Amino acid sequence: MADHCCPKGAWRADGRPIQAGAEPCRLCKRVIINAGLDKRVTKNGNGEVITHHVKDWVTHEDMDYRIEPKESDAHTLIPQADVVAITGTSPTNHTLEHLLELCDSTAYVVMLGDTVPLSPVLFDYGVHALSGTRVVDADLAHKCVSQGANFRQIKGTRRLTLLKG
Repeated sequence: MADHCCPKGAWRADGRPIQAGAEPCRLCKRVIINAGLDKRVTKNGNGEVITHHVKDWVTHEDMDYRIEPKESDAHTLIPQADVVAITGTSPTNHTLEHLLELCDSTAYVVMLGDTVPLSPVLFDYGVHALSGTRVVDADLAHKCVSQGANFRQIKGTRRLTLLKG
């Protein structure tokens, strides 16, 4: 079982606290990545400052994504999950409602990805965090897209995370 360090606190799956300065779990890394942060600075139990570079997590996560659960596993995995990450394309492909129905009422639900609708209305439906992208300079973003840029090459955008208040 994975360790979790989400907003409810820092703990291991067996209930033991995570050591100060430990790396965040995969989900929390994704939230930090989507927030557009460059680094995370913590202290370990000896008071030493530890800097985690977010770009290293992106490289590692790209490798992790090669092994994915099957779609048919959702009905058994999601109801058991303490933390559920739902892709931003789920409203478009009409799966969001069903995925939210599968979530346990105590699960921490995050919508992740560049296409996440950054609408607080989603908080009324059981979502706790929205991690997506906002265009801050439409002209610059349009220029990049019109020149064939992939998402990571598009300038004029900012990754951000909205949390349920």
